[in-house]
Amino acid sequence: MHNSVEAEQSGINFSATDNQKMIINMVRDFAEKHVRPNVMEWDEAQTFPVETFKKLGELGLMGVLVPEEYGGSGLGYFEYVNVIVEIAKVCGSIGLSVAAHNSLCTGHILAFGNDEQKKRWLPKLATAEWIGAWGLTEANTGSDAMGMNTTAVLDGDHYIVNGSKNWITHGKSGNVAVVMVRTGEKGSSKGISTIVIEKGTPGFSAGKKENKLGMRASETTELIFDNCRVPKENLLGNEGEGFKQAMYVLDGGRISIAALSLGIAKGAFEAAVAYSKERYQFGQPIASFQGISFKLADMATEIEAAELLIMQAADLKNRGKKVTKESAMAKYFASEVCVRASTEAIQIFGGYGYTKDFPVEKFYRDSKLCTIGEGTSEIQKLVIAREVLK
Repeated sequence: MHNSVEAEQSGINFSATDNQKMIINMVRDFAEKHVRPNVMEWDEAQTFPVETFKKLGELGLMGVLVPEEYGGSGLGYFEYVNVIVEIAKVCGSIGLSVAAHNSLCTGHILAFGNDEQKKRWLPKLATAEWIGAWGLTEANTGSDAMGMNTTAVLDGDHYIVNGSKNWITHGKSGNVAVVMVRTGEKGSSKGISTIVIEKGTPGFSAGKKENKLGMRASETTELIFDNCRVPKENLLGNEGEGFKQAMYVLDGGRISIAALSLGIAKGAFEAAVAYSKERYQFGQPIASFQGISFKLADMATEIEAAELLIMQAADLKNRGKKVTKESAMAKYFASEVCVRASTEAIQIFGGYGYTKDFPVEKFYRDSKLCTIGEGTSEIQKLVIAREVLK
């Protein structure tokens, strides 16, 4: 996953390696060619562009962290963060879907699947032959994951699954879902298990597709289980380990939502800088006014601070260290910065910023999800407080 030289470094190397620069340029070119021309069309129509993800899969970007033996790229977290950032600078929706596919569904199987399970699902996911979904949240259990109602009851060689999941990225288009289910007592962290459910399994269907404020090209739907029979060999790890697994997966997933936030913030910032140099008022570019230049200074500083927090978390993750506090800090700070940066970008654009002819209104709409998904800002504060008070 990373070379031993990197592993031995005690600190972070801030300069991108040649390989990382090559990946950044590849993703940047891809985003310009295959994403930018379609951004507003996909957003307006809420199109989930499956073919674009297949192309990303051909480039190895849907299995960034998956070892080469399972068909992935075998890269580390610095490369992964760069991939998400470069895509999100152009379109938050596509960045979100790449993040959810890599970190949540694929990442969960990579972390907790046995060798047979990895061989069965990872090559299809890493190449985007299959799109992955991950199901923890339910309509009545957002932050309160232990209160979930979806149950799995063992019946011979199968689990019978009943219930539903909500806010699931790729819930309809996904070919496989990693789903947390209740196998024990409600409210008990030992009462939750994880099973992998393939599309086409009788009793497994997608429900309502959400009509969202932003991230509209990233599909979000319900998952519905009606006496859905799942082979017991699809259990990841042991019964009762699902909650612990989900929390571990979210630790890594938060790095990718932080990277998503950073990409959106950078996209909004770069658009604002360019516009402030081109837009003339009172005979000079608005960038020369302190009211505008100070906004840009604040945005630039906060974006750099967010990036450093993300790099710290990525470095720890690469070295196999615990990242609970650092990933929560990165996600909390970067997502709030993302909202502030996109808000200020609209202000700098003025009336034009409020129209769909310019990119910043979309950054603004997309940014808000970053403070909600994969643990709200309030949940991140709880996690951080718990860690610092230990």
